[in-house]
Amino acid sequence: MEEIADPTKKLFETQNDESKGNLSSNLPETESVDSTSDEEPVARYNRLKLFDKVIQKSLEKFIEQASFNRFASTFRPLYKKNPQKMEHIHKQFIEELRKNIQEDISRLIEEGRLEFKMNELDELESAAQNNTAPAWRPSGVPEKDFCSFLMPYYKKQEAYMRLELKKIQAENAALAQKVLAGRESISQTGQLVSTALDEWKATVTEFERLTSSLGPADVFDV
Repeated sequence: MEEIADPTKKLFETQNDESKGNLSSNLPETESVDSTSDEEPVARYNRLKLFDKVIQKSLEKFIEQASFNRFASTFRPLYKKNPQKMEHIHKQFIEELRKNIQEDISRLIEEGRLEFKMNELDELESAAQNNTAPAWRPSGVPEKDFCSFLMPYYKKQEAYMRLELKKIQAENAALAQKVLAGRESISQTGQLVSTALDEWKATVTEFERLTSSLGPADVFDV
């Protein structure tokens, strides 16, 4: 097969250099791809930086598969008819392909909250490094491991239930005091009513006694 010269070889190199910052532009400025930072010379890799590097490398390998040689071989009659036009079409094709792939990757990063989750993993790893306590290891006895996993949870739930029980008991005690106060108030009101009724009966009885002691003429005179 006749080998077709690749006049766009330098185009790939230029596009590769330009694309390195495209995906990294989704990151904060402090998270840009820079493995030679002077501020943290001994810091471990950042997962988001590593992901960006891997994606960029994979993207370049994918773009390389769409080389001008393969593109022109697929459309050989058109290439022979107008090589410059074919070169221009291939350049536009590569640019659109790279742009669309980068947009899809950026959208996936945004929709999946990948930046937040990877930064969270970095924070968890950093916290684990500062923890000098020995990490948990299985004992080889499933029952014991299962209990060691569940017991802290149940103890936490027990403490929570005890706290809630104290709150409910305090509320019940307050309600009981209100009920006792209400009963006492009702009892006092009943006594007042009974006393008033006795006084009224006594008044009526005294009136009837006075009325009966007077004769009809006396009542008339009165």
